[in-house]
Amino acid sequence: MRRSAATWLVAAVVATATVVAASSAARAAGEAARTGFPPPPQDSPATVWAVGDGADGSDLSKSVSDMIEARDPDRFLYLGDVYHNGTMSEFENNYDPVYGRFDSIAAPTPGNHDWGNRAVGYRPYWSDATGERIPSWYWVKAGRWQILSLNSEAAHGPRSKQVRWLRKRLRNSEAFGNCRIAFFHHPRYSAGASHGDERHVEPFWDALAGHARIVLGGHDHDMQRFQRRRGMIQFVSGAGGYSMRAVDEDDPRLAFAEDFVAGALRLELRPRRADHEFVSADGTVLDSGSLKCKRG
Repeated sequence: MRRSAATWLVAAVVATATVVAASSAARAAGEAARTGFPPPPQDSPATVWAVGDGADGSDLSKSVSDMIEARDPDRFLYLGDVYHNGTMSEFENNYDPVYGRFDSIAAPTPGNHDWGNRAVGYRPYWSDATGERIPSWYWVKAGRWQILSLNSEAAHGPRSKQVRWLRKRLRNSEAFGNCRIAFFHHPRYSAGASHGDERHVEPFWDALAGHARIVLGGHDHDMQRFQRRRGMIQFVSGAGGYSMRAVDEDDPRLAFAEDFVAGALRLELRPRRADHEFVSADGTVLDSGSLKCKRG
């Protein structure tokens, strides 16, 4: 049930003073122009749903997707992993029947199961869905928040092209203040028994500190909310339905954890506030809260 790509609006990130130069620079950096669905009125809330690790075509994953669709999302963030190897066949058979209904409002990031076959899966699928080349990293917006899709599969060291791009975006978009969300597949912090902390994404955190309030990840197949760290709250939303995995609920860094039921994270974004809920596939609110941000 894909909506027409004509419903998308350009959300390109300008890299130089002229549009032509910006387009050339962006392509060179792997950051092609990004499109997005028509945003809600600037002063109205925008409902954003985020989940990963659920594109396996299973009934459980579909129940998560059904729950999200019933709650009328404005933006859908897919946090990565199309099982098992991110081929086009798996995108068509495992992702599209589950989350393809959100393609016109989706902002994806690749997972470790997607990236190896990106040339024949991730990239052509999303290029077809959006009508243009999918960049490796980019930004969109909703509810007057900036949402940064980063790529924990591509190079992301302190001097990498991606992190240099991120720092420039954070400097050049001060109108957002710290009303920003960043998402990428590997979470910096995790109490998941299967993977745990991912220290290699620390350069993202170093760049985002002081400039963002929410960081999202998947990879561990569960739901986690961490205590505030460096001014940011990190959520792990990897309970999309594939192979739920245990969390160390005694980890003192955790504010909430759930590893038995599938579900997704809901964010209600307003100009200076975000309300958050973890919601199970049957619609039960498992955890909720709110935080404030400051605009530039």
